[in-house]
Amino acid sequence: MPDDHISLNEASRIAGVSPSTLQRWVRAGVIPVRRGRWTTAAAAQARVVSRLRERGHSLGELRRAVREGRLAFGYVEDLLPGRERDLSRVEAAERTGLEEALIERMMALLGTPTAIEGTLNEQDVEAMEHIRDVLRAGFPLVALLQLVRVYAQSIRKIAEAEVRLFHLYVHEPLIQQGVDALEMAEEMEGLARDLLPITSPLMEYIHQRYLRFYIEQDVVGHMEAELAGQRQLGRVQMAFCFVDLTGFTRYTEEEGDEEAFDLVERFVETVEATLPAEALIVKTIGDEVMIVSPDPVTLTEWAVGFLGLFQERPQPRVGIHRGRAVYRDGDYFGSEVNLAHRVVARALGGEVMVTAAIVDAIGESGYLEFDPIGGVELKGFPNPVELFVARAREPEPAEQETPE
Repeated sequence: MPDDHISLNEASRIAGVSPSTLQRWVRAGVIPVRRGRWTTAAAAQARVVSRLRERGHSLGELRRAVREGRLAFGYVEDLLPGRERDLSRVEAAERTGLEEALIERMMALLGTPTAIEGTLNEQDVEAMEHIRDVLRAGFPLVALLQLVRVYAQSIRKIAEAEVRLFHLYVHEPLIQQGVDALEMAEEMEGLARDLLPITSPLMEYIHQRYLRFYIEQDVVGHMEAELAGQRQLGRVQMAFCFVDLTGFTRYTEEEGDEEAFDLVERFVETVEATLPAEALIVKTIGDEVMIVSPDPVTLTEWAVGFLGLFQERPQPRVGIHRGRAVYRDGDYFGSEVNLAHRVVARALGGEVMVTAAIVDAIGESGYLEFDPIGGVELKGFPNPVELFVARAREPEPAEQETPE
């Protein structure tokens, strides 16, 4: 951490409380300040203390937390852009040329409280200027709103993972070692200051890597849709796959939440590690994983191989269907998706169950066989749906030579 010190008044401005309150907190032992010398890290911790006080935590509780090093995260905010200046939505609209209602909607999509507060900081306004430039370049508003929502949801998960993992693997070990609170804050600040410049380029690399891949997939998908005469505005053709664990609720009751959580983690990690390159996990809900792929062949082959690979109890089961669905906010919607979800519910543990649409799309296969089970009534669908169990094709027996 830099050796620069700040004045008490500057610390008061950063923390958002009066100088006398800061001095009282120092005397109470909730802000670790050495020899009366304030730093930005100490002021940032005071801001965290202020928030905790607003939530009703006593000075005694906070003093214990400081002794244990549990408030040493205050330094982080000093490394990130702050709220140097508040601007109203009216001022932001005048500067960006965007309507106030659109600015409010964008900020709400980003998940910030400014939509309620009615104010933005300098970084918020710069982001609105980028949004204005994207719209002026011709990108449709309806698509941009979805893109901003997907960005916000994805990067929120990234930020949460960064903080959670930093806490588990850096902060907690320092607490266990009994490191002095201020020394802990300084050590963590130094590590974070070194890491932050590295993480953004890494995310940019991953983003560009996947962007190239999905551009290629999109070109191929559009060409195939055109050739098949299946082009529909706002809809995409995909193979939809659901994988879950049979009897998971009973397993949780028998083995407990911790063991069940560990199982789900191993299950999802195995799915992620074995999926074909063109397949994508859309979401996970408890013990269920939703996957999409433009290629029903590799997806079905993967599913059959996956069930042979994951041998833990309870066993996974798979349902796959191919059709067209509405794509919105990074997810897929419509009756074809619902059908795939109903199919997995009819599969037994260790089974890959598919619809006729999958069988037709795959055609002749040297790896897969499909055993028909006939028309099956599925909830929400008026007519029986023809289903098949997919399995690996048995190898042909070797021909025996006839002795001369």
